[in-house]
Amino acid sequence: MGEPGREEYRIQSFDAETQQLLKTALKDPGAVDLEKVANVIVDHSLQDRVFSKEAGRMCYAVIQAESKQAGQSVFRRGLLNRLQQEYQAREQLRARSPRGWVCYVTFICNIFDYLRVNNMPMMALVNPVYDCLFRLAQPDSLSEEEEVGGPGPEGGVDCLVLQLHRVGEQLEKMNRQRMDELFVLIRDGFLLLTDLSSLAQLLLLEIIEFRAAGWKMTPAAHKYYYSEVSD
Repeated sequence: MGEPGREEYRIQSFDAETQQLLKTALKDPGAVDLEKVANVIVDHSLQDRVFSKEAGRMCYAVIQAESKQAGQSVFRRGLLNRLQQEYQAREQLRARSPRGWVCYVTFICNIFDYLRVNNMPMMALVNPVYDCLFRLAQPDSLSEEEEVGGPGPEGGVDCLVLQLHRVGEQLEKMNRQRMDELFVLIRDGFLLLTDLSSLAQLLLLEIIEFRAAGWKMTPAAHKYYYSEVSD
C-alpha cells in the first residue's frame, strides 16, 4: 500500500460516501460493487491530474485485496473494460476536454506501470499506451500545447515526457520498433516545429537524451535540464 499518508490523501479527495466505498474495497472487497469502484476511480482520474498520477497504486491494492480474499478479478476486469471504452473514444475526449485527455494518458500509463501478469506488464495495454503517446507526439498536439495549459503541470508535452520517464523503458522492452517510431516523431517535433515554447523544446530534448543514455539521467544532464526548468 505504500505510505499510509499518501493513500489517505488520495481517498480524502472524494466525497464522504465514496471515501467509505473505497476504504471498504481496500479492506473487504467482497462487500462492495467492484465494477462501481472501478468506474469511480476512472471518473475521478479523468478530472484530477494529481489523482491520475497515483491511481494505479490504489487499483493495484484493490486487485491484491480481491485476489487474496476471493481469488477473483472482478475489479480488474471492470477497470480494463472501462479503460478500453475511454480508449476507443479518445479522440472525442481530446476534442471535448484537452485536460481530461492528458489525465487519461497519465492514468493508463500509471495502470500499465502497476498492473502485472506473471511479473510482466500487461500485453493488452502496450499498444493502447503507445497509441496515446503517439497522439501526444503528433505535430498538431505539440503545437496546441497552450490549449492544454502550456508545458507546465497540465501540458501535453509535459505529460508525454513524464510518462516516457515512467514507462518508456518497459514499453521499449515490449516493442522496440514502436518506440523507435515514437522518437522519430519527437525528434521531428523538436527540430521542425517553429511554434514550440522554449520550455517544450527543452523537455523534448531532455527525453531524447534520456533515452539515448539508456533511460538514465546523468548527474550533469539533471543539473542542466532541471536548473533550466526551475529557472
